[in-house]
Amino acid sequence: MDIRESRPPCAVPEAGLLARRRTSSVTVGDVKVGSEHPVVVQSMTNTDTADVEATVRQVAELAEAGSELVRITVNTSAAAAAVPKVVGRLDSMGVRVPIIGDFHFNGHILLPGHPECAAALSKYRINPGNVGTKKWDAHFATIVECAIEHGKPVRIGVNWGSLDAALLTQMMDENAALPEPLPADAVMIAAVVESAMGSARVAEEIGLAHDAIILSAKVSSVPDLLRVYRALAPLSDYPLHLGLTEAGMARKGTVASSAGIGILLAEGIGDTIRVSLTPAPGGDRREEVLVARQLLQSLGLRSFEPQVTACPGCGRTTSTFFQEMAQDIEGWLRERMPVWKESHPGVEELSVAVMGCVVNGPGESRHADIGISLPGSFEEPSAPVYVDGEHHSTLRGDDIVPQFIAILENYVERRFG
Repeated sequence: MDIRESRPPCAVPEAGLLARRRTSSVTVGDVKVGSEHPVVVQSMTNTDTADVEATVRQVAELAEAGSELVRITVNTSAAAAAVPKVVGRLDSMGVRVPIIGDFHFNGHILLPGHPECAAALSKYRINPGNVGTKKWDAHFATIVECAIEHGKPVRIGVNWGSLDAALLTQMMDENAALPEPLPADAVMIAAVVESAMGSARVAEEIGLAHDAIILSAKVSSVPDLLRVYRALAPLSDYPLHLGLTEAGMARKGTVASSAGIGILLAEGIGDTIRVSLTPAPGGDRREEVLVARQLLQSLGLRSFEPQVTACPGCGRTTSTFFQEMAQDIEGWLRERMPVWKESHPGVEELSVAVMGCVVNGPGESRHADIGISLPGSFEEPSAPVYVDGEHHSTLRGDDIVPQFIAILENYVERRFG
């Protein structure tokens, strides 16, 4: 019996992620966050903001890499005084990325004391746990009133490493009095959520508009991140900023952030993201932006640049040629994007396959917009090229890479030009 004849028809699931949770829309500079708008990538400088030159340079680099919002530290009077200079320099350079001020401990002093800073920023970030315990209400109200006066939105960003101690103590005491107390970690999660929601309620009572509030509730482990945001998301329609706090260095931070943020985005939770990577000494701050963009593109939520599919290699691919070719093609596409994105709309959705042997090579090449299957060990020294699922040509010789690039350039011009 032919197994294909006896097999019952299978149910084909619908493609795609869960629909995004419906949220309000918050305007940050000229960037829309929430509602039906695309998930926004943001990052943060690690310069001393009082050093105007260094801060301007890094903001420009992050913006060029694709950061759509950039946050800077405002922790001293010198930093606050530098903010209008930073924003002015960026404007003169044509860098229009909105700048967010990150305030801890003394925002209630710096914002009213430096009205030019308050006006120049596109958004304020407030950590409710670092506003001040003895005069929390007054300090928090001062910052919110500055936001209202200058027409700025606010991110209420809770962090479990600096959680409101009084709130946590109160909730722990209330839990201990229950007939069946919850585990301490469950109370911690509940306190993080309540700190965000309670602070948002107070901000609205003071007069901040509902559509001027974004919430975040950051923790440093993936399971806890999922628990916090799954609890927080159903409670309101405030846009949510996602990210692990203290995610870690390159490999660990990238994997952990992708796992946590990716799961939540796949569940329809999240309106803006940051991948908080600890850079190596002297490392490139832009890496966190590139990871965040690739995460969104891998989930099919945004398209930023053409994607190259390449096999990992095995015993059939004893030559490193296909690896070098995949690297060359990816680099060439990246170099062409600044020109293409202005003159070839839609090219960011292009898919290219560079495969190393006959096992999956032809099939992957057919699935891509354009692909090439290089010869593996003991295969005929020829490389079939597929365009839009059809065999286009077969390349041979020592100049396969420039031949394929020429075909690719012509394809891009024909389809997107």
